[in-house]
Amino acid sequence: MTENLRPSGAHPSDQDPTSYPYGTAYGGASGGYPPPPPYAPATGRRKAKRPVALLAAVAIAAGVIGGGTATLVGQLNDGGGAATGSGGAVNGTTVSQSSKGTVAGVAEAVSPAIVEIGAASSAGRSTGSGVVITGDGEIVTNNHVISGAQQIQVTLSTGKTYTADVVGTDPGKDLALIKLRGASGLKTATLGDSSQVKVGDEVVAIGSPEGLTGTVTSGIVSALDRDVTVAKDDSGSSGGSGQGGQGQGGGQEWPFEFGGRQFNGDTGEQTTTYKALQTDASLNPGNSGGALINMDGEIIGINSAMYSPSSSAAGSGSAAGSVGLGFAIPVNTLKADLDTLRAGGGS
Repeated sequence: MTENLRPSGAHPSDQDPTSYPYGTAYGGASGGYPPPPPYAPATGRRKAKRPVALLAAVAIAAGVIGGGTATLVGQLNDGGGAATGSGGAVNGTTVSQSSKGTVAGVAEAVSPAIVEIGAASSAGRSTGSGVVITGDGEIVTNNHVISGAQQIQVTLSTGKTYTADVVGTDPGKDLALIKLRGASGLKTATLGDSSQVKVGDEVVAIGSPEGLTGTVTSGIVSALDRDVTVAKDDSGSSGGSGQGGQGQGGGQEWPFEFGGRQFNGDTGEQTTTYKALQTDASLNPGNSGGALINMDGEIIGINSAMYSPSSSAAGSGSAAGSVGLGFAIPVNTLKADLDTLRAGGGS
């Protein structure tokens, strides 16, 4: 408080006690005047500052409680859409403070942002997965999931379906961006920082293996910077209906190369190699394009390849499923490529 304090009964220095405006003595005594209050009355300006200070205190308290509050406020303001900034950063749902570090908490928070993608081509129909990154329906997936597709249908976790168009593809990074027609207010995922990932970190994978929408599995990060090679398009796929997922009638897993050897079929002549995160979280046909997620609910990778010993054996048509060797494109690769994908191009 900045007011000057005066002894009770003292007048302000610029006030002439002989010129009291009412002209009568106080209490009937000639020349007497009522003593001013011991403190100067609070001005309107001083009073106005109090609610502002209160609001500031509330804001600080909300910040201490945790980032989940800020995320919720942002979603209420923009109708659930994601905020995008420089470098392709995307913000979306996060795990609540009470559920952080649990598979159930991650699944509850992120599952609404993971979709099933059905891609129809002249060779048949395949199933893959995708990650919603904007409220109006931008979805990230693998290029091999939608390569050669003549029609793309997307199913949300709620069961609602949309038709999607390809916005941009980058076969060199095995990434693609599609957008739903007429969508709004969708739940969106948060893209994390794959440079902070360490071997042994717990992770959750969500996707649509074998067409089972919203399947959740968990494991750890098994290794970093694995050189994984995949086909740039579906022309080298073993079995035309297996481009990244389960084709009608039983398509084979997406073929890939590692350590100079080919797995799950022939990758063809046009291939691309990227540094991948390796995980033992169960991945199966249809998980391609889905999310690998840390325990804070942030996307750290886009699942892209998995090893199945039976399908790599000559003459085998069965599917043995995951044996704990799955690979994901680091999310930082996606974030660096996002503006290019939105512009419709890639390497």
